[in-house]
Amino acid sequence: MYKQLQKMALETMKASKPSEGMLGQVTAVSPLEITVDQRLVLDEEFLLITERVTRYEVSLTHSHVYKDETPTETATKTTQTALPDVLVIREGLKVGDAVLLLRMQGGQQFAVLDKLVTA
Repeated sequence: MYKQLQKMALETMKASKPSEGMLGQVTAVSPLEITVDQRLVLDEEFLLITERVTRYEVSLTHSHVYKDETPTETATKTTQTALPDVLVIREGLKVGDAVLLLRMQGGQQFAVLDKLVTA
């Protein structure tokens, strides 16, 4: 009887589809599409995207205006840096990237937690 109750409890838990971690691969970027186990294709409708997998870049352009006053004249000058326009902090997702997914309870949505990298 104990084994039957244990089996019923396990099946009840599986039927509720609790959260579960899984791996996927990005198969398209725009619109985003991720394939899990070569059989389940998830499109943007089912995906929750976290900040960790979005492109993040910082503008390095800097300029300022100042007045240069000398005894003979006053001139307004503008200076700019010679740095690149942007610094990319995170690339975002690309086709072929392996990602870590978390299936939300109920199994209808998947959070894309992070990108996996090789060491």
